[in-house]
Amino acid sequence: MSVIVEFTLDDEDFRLGQVLAEPPDMYIELERIVPTGSSLIPFLWVEGDDTETFEQRVSESEHVTSFTVLDRFDDWVLYRMEWKTEQQDVLEGLEASDAAVLEAYGNSGWTFRLRFPTHDQVSQFYNYCMEYEIPIDITRSYTLTERSDVAQQFDLSNEQREALVLALQRGYYDTPSDVTMSDLADELGISQQAVSNRIVRGTKKVFERTLR
Repeated sequence: MSVIVEFTLDDEDFRLGQVLAEPPDMYIELERIVPTGSSLIPFLWVEGDDTETFEQRVSESEHVTSFTVLDRFDDWVLYRMEWKTEQQDVLEGLEASDAAVLEAYGNSGWTFRLRFPTHDQVSQFYNYCMEYEIPIDITRSYTLTERSDVAQQFDLSNEQREALVLALQRGYYDTPSDVTMSDLADELGISQQAVSNRIVRGTKKVFERTLR
C-alpha cells in the first residue's frame, strides 16, 4: 500500500532551495521532477514581482545547466530547469527511493508531500536523510485509507481541503465575496500566495474528478 509523507525542510538544507531562495518574496511550487539518467529536470511554477532577478540568479548557478520559460499565466511563470544530480541531496534521496512529488512549495523554507510505493521505500528515504544528515521534519505520514473520504475521493492534500473548506465557510465563493484571499491567509497563518495556490490547485482537482 502506498504511503503519503509530509515534511518540511529549510532552504539551507535543500540545495535547490538555496538556488531558488532569491529574491525572497518569490513563491515557488515544484510541479514535478523528471529523472533523466545523470540529471533531474524540475518544473517550477513561480509567482512574484521580480522574475528578472530570479531568472538571472538561477541561470547563473553552477548546479543549473539550463533554465527555460515554458509558459506565463497571469502572475505565474512555468520554468523547466535541468539540474545536476548530486549525492547527499534530498532530491537524490527522492529519486533513489522511487518517491513521487505530489506537492512541494516554498522559499524561506519548503514543504513537501510525497507518495512512496511501500513503507520500505519510506524507510529507505528516511535512512538516506539520516545518513547524509539532511534534517527533514516529518509532520505527517499516512496511507490513503487513513484519509477522509472527501479528501481521498478528490486526491486533495490536507492543506488544500482545509483551505477550500475555510473559503466556503467564510463566504469567499459568494458574490460579492464576504472575505478576501488576504483574510483567509491571515486565518490560516500562511502567505496569501500559499492560500491562493491551495485553493486553485484544490479546485482544479475537484473539477477534474467531477467534470470530466
